[in-house]
Amino acid sequence: MKKYLFAALFVSLSTVVISQDLRYGVRGALNISNLDFEPDAEFDNQHRNGFAFGGFVEYEFSEKRSLLVELQWSAEGGKDETIRADYIHLPILLRFNLSDRFVLGVGPKISLKTWAANDLFSTAAFSGVAGAEYMITDELFIDARLSYGITNVIDQDIKLFEARNHVIQFGFGMKL
Repeated sequence: MKKYLFAALFVSLSTVVISQDLRYGVRGALNISNLDFEPDAEFDNQHRNGFAFGGFVEYEFSEKRSLLVELQWSAEGGKDETIRADYIHLPILLRFNLSDRFVLGVGPKISLKTWAANDLFSTAAFSGVAGAEYMITDELFIDARLSYGITNVIDQDIKLFEARNHVIQFGFGMKL
């Protein structure tokens, strides 16, 4: 799995770096995250408030379409200390400009666990992500994103239950 993750990262960044139509930037966000358990959790599974930060590269195909590749650190999981985990994410968003100020984006997100309260969590995860961005000025923006886990984030050796991470992010960023 790690080989595929690094191959995807290399191909994504190589494709974007070759281009001349690049914009770079930084982004920070507030997270509201939780885990969906299957079967349902037998404890009070409350959401976790956290934060995320990272940098991005955006390649413009045309005035209406672009590709955004971001490297982001994010605090996620549930409120209970035993179901918290932090990740390095690589979201790759295909973006569509609806106007000069409003952008929609959708794509995959590959994640690597950087820390967990216990060995419950698997090393890698895969999610889908969608979001909307509003440009306040030519450089400053606000956005909202929703990501939902496609893969089980619980270690495959633990067969009692499965869990998928879902996160709502409210972000603020600057294009340099």
